[in-house]
Amino acid sequence: MSTNKPALLISACLLGEAVRYDGQAKGQAPDQLAALAERFRLIPTCPECAGGLPIPRPAAEISGGDGSDVWQGKAKVVTADGQDLTTAFTNGAEHSLGLAQQHGCQLALLKANSPSCGNRHIYDGSFTGQLQPGEGVSSSLLRQHTIRIFNEEEISSLLELAARKT
Repeated sequence: MSTNKPALLISACLLGEAVRYDGQAKGQAPDQLAALAERFRLIPTCPECAGGLPIPRPAAEISGGDGSDVWQGKAKVVTADGQDLTTAFTNGAEHSLGLAQQHGCQLALLKANSPSCGNRHIYDGSFTGQLQPGEGVSSSLLRQHTIRIFNEEEISSLLELAARKT
């Protein structure tokens, strides 16, 4: 029966895996995870790890725009000391897209505000904790391939959408 469930690409950190830049996880409440697992086949990904970045790793932000600007060559993903991580972020995004396509994912649940996964806001590149409207590198690529993205603050909306489709 689980094969009849739609696949959901999900940030591994939201499942409780310690893959974030700071070596931490952002696991969601057990009842939310159970509700997601009831409705979906969960396909975990961490684009930053898939792109070859270590755990832990220096914090990175997009400088000069957002994820769509990175894909157009107008912005870069950098650390506070100026190390350019753009290639790792784009490679990881491409890996996550391939995983989504392999499993037929039309939906994704990704970490809010991340330079990879943010779908509404990202940090502004100043490393001062300021958010700006925009999307991360992976979110941008997934959206360009018609995958609808939610963040952990939108789980109830995602579950409502899934309930309407059944």
